[in-house]
This record gives sequence, structure tokens and C-alpha cells, in this order.
Amino acid sequence: MQYLGVLRGAGNLKCDDEILARADYDFEGFLTRQGGVTGGGELRMPPDMLRLVFGRADLHLLTDDGRRLRLRFSEKQLPDASDSAHVDVTGDLPAQPNWRH
Repeated sequence: MQYLGVLRGAGNLKCDDEILARADYDFEGFLTRQGGVTGGGELRMPPDMLRLVFGRADLHLLTDDGRRLRLRFSEKQLPDASDSAHVDVTGDLPAQPNWRH
């Protein structure tokens, strides 16, 4: 895999068409051998909302710049009072030249 850079920003965490909460994100992107883009990183939101959505498999993030990213939590447990969790990211990730280094 080739490292592409980082994406940082905010957006609405959604399930289907329902907005669940606002979230900030900090994701790193990688180019796969097949030419696709995948990512992972930190999703931050208020601890009470994070506890409600943690572990769900049907979430996506609609970023403020219009990207729809599918999220999957990487961790098995969420530490008490945590306001962040690691997620794996797929979906509408930008092409190689659009990542920050």
C-alpha cells in the first residue's frame, strides 16, 4: 500500500437517511494494489453519542465537503468517557492528489 496523506474535517454521522450526530474526523489514506483507496483513523464526537453508535455496522459519514464515507469501528471496546474511536473508512475517498501531506 502507498500512503496518500490525511483528510481532516467534520460532518454528519448518519444511518440510512437519519442524522445521528456531528463528528470530527482525522483519516489517513492509502492506495491499494488494485488501485482503490482505503483509509482509517479517528472519529471524534461527544462521549454519550459515541457510546450510542459504537459497534454499529450501518454508519456513514456525510462530510461537510459532500463525501459519503462508510465507517466500520476497528476496536472491540470503547473506553469509558472516550470521545474518539478508530474507524476503517471506505467509500467516496478522494483520488491520490487530493490528500494533504
